[in-house]
Amino acid sequence: MRLPALLCLLTAAFAAGAEKRPNILFFFADDWGRFIRAYAESDRRAGPNEILRTPNLDRLAKEGVLFRNAHVNAPSCTPCRSSLLSGQHFWRTGRGAILQGAVWDETIPTYPLLLRDAGYHLGKSYKVWSPGSPGDAPYGGQTHAYEKAGRNFNNFSENATELVGKGSTVEAARAKLLDEVRGNFRAMLAAKPGDKPFAYWFGPTNTHRSWVRGSGKKLWNIDPDSLKGKLPPFLPDVPVVREDLADYFGEVQALDAAMGALLEELDKAGERANTLIAVSGDHGAPGFPHGKCNLYGFGTGVSLVVSGAGVKGGRVVDDMVTLPDLAPTFLEAGGVKPPATMTGRSLWNVLTSERQGLVDPSRTWVVAGRERHVEVARPDYAPYPQRALRTHDHVLIVNFRPERWPLGDHYRLDGKDEPTFDEVARTTFVTIPDDDAGPTKAWFVGARKSPEWSAMFEKFYGRRPMFELYDLKLDPHEMNNVAEDPAYAAVRKEMTERLFTILRETGDPRMVDDGKYYETPPLAGPLPKQEQKRLPGGQPVKKGKKK
Repeated sequence: MRLPALLCLLTAAFAAGAEKRPNILFFFADDWGRFIRAYAESDRRAGPNEILRTPNLDRLAKEGVLFRNAHVNAPSCTPCRSSLLSGQHFWRTGRGAILQGAVWDETIPTYPLLLRDAGYHLGKSYKVWSPGSPGDAPYGGQTHAYEKAGRNFNNFSENATELVGKGSTVEAARAKLLDEVRGNFRAMLAAKPGDKPFAYWFGPTNTHRSWVRGSGKKLWNIDPDSLKGKLPPFLPDVPVVREDLADYFGEVQALDAAMGALLEELDKAGERANTLIAVSGDHGAPGFPHGKCNLYGFGTGVSLVVSGAGVKGGRVVDDMVTLPDLAPTFLEAGGVKPPATMTGRSLWNVLTSERQGLVDPSRTWVVAGRERHVEVARPDYAPYPQRALRTHDHVLIVNFRPERWPLGDHYRLDGKDEPTFDEVARTTFVTIPDDDAGPTKAWFVGARKSPEWSAMFEKFYGRRPMFELYDLKLDPHEMNNVAEDPAYAAVRKEMTERLFTILRETGDPRMVDDGKYYETPPLAGPLPKQEQKRLPGGQPVKKGKKK
């Protein structure tokens, strides 16, 4: 056969194969932790997930694979998304490793742009990579945005509450906001050329604060008192905290409703059978102890469900997985070879297996960490560097600068001009700025001097030792640090050595020259002048020798 004829046959064969490549629908919610009712059933223990009503997500979990040990690589929006989009540990993404002041390195390959180059039609609605510059750079900026139907779903409780206040029923208010979700998705489908497969990112932000206090009950009939006796030990079982979590759960149920709308549109378009669907979030709940910006399980653990084209469903999997694993997974599903720079490992062998429990015997650990979140959390723009190694049995956390405040300096808590409950509940930067503003944080600040709660406040918001070690079999909520217990000396030694080996082998700058890379500008420097914030009380950020 002549070469031109052979090339024509090969091209035709590739085109035919390309038509069979699955669509990829990625549902990725801001500040959404491990919260689906399906987890209450799979965990077989009492907990807050019991009160959730998430029928659409639960159905996906039953049809697909529910991961019980999924964790982010960094429990902070931008670094988590940097790691996910690049398929690499966050510490390999340069200035993408921080939140405020992040800048994207366009030489780093990302899975969406690789899929685009391989013939996928890209679409996205709402948040992908932010804050950071240029906005959503790892996804091609705003080139692939479909948001003309509206962005009001992102502030679900605020906008639904306003509609109800103007005379709408709760049901009608929900439907109006969900019409945006449908409209944006339909626009993406309508713009898709011919039979091209699509890769669509749906990034709602409604589970990121703020939300309307009392909205969980008013909009979703979630009774805060139904949480009595179901809270983990790091959440005080008091009315303020129960209501706060109930309101957060209302936003989770809004996510579920959006998922239902997307599934309906997929069915109408006849695309459901050929669509790989993945659902997750970028870290744990904001404004709660152990949550966002913490390396405890409540901070790094997230929901993860994968269902649809090519997936052997009806399974619950215990493999330890990390969100950077999704990038090579999506690429493999789309017939694209992952770049050698990706440290994430494709989950395709797990998704196509028929086994439950631990499917891949090599998936017994994950690593996580953080550097800088809020710029003014500490004087001199200092980060709070942490790294952690998590297995099924233990988690080791290393706090490289234990002299610093883990969730930010305790501004105005020295008795002078002490902030009010409303200030702390509404404004993150008032005090302890790496913990989002909210009623739970405000309640803790107000209760910090009481005999009943002072020790708990110190535990969650005070300084921490360099090493923390938790026995997850005996202490699943990570409350009792056994790092100095002689009985755990061998475990601590083995896990420390393994963690540091992983960090060195993957080029973590924190392991070089005492972390100088992260302790000096631009990673520890101020934001550009037009973006600079000031410390609470109006005093400028201090400049001087690092702590």
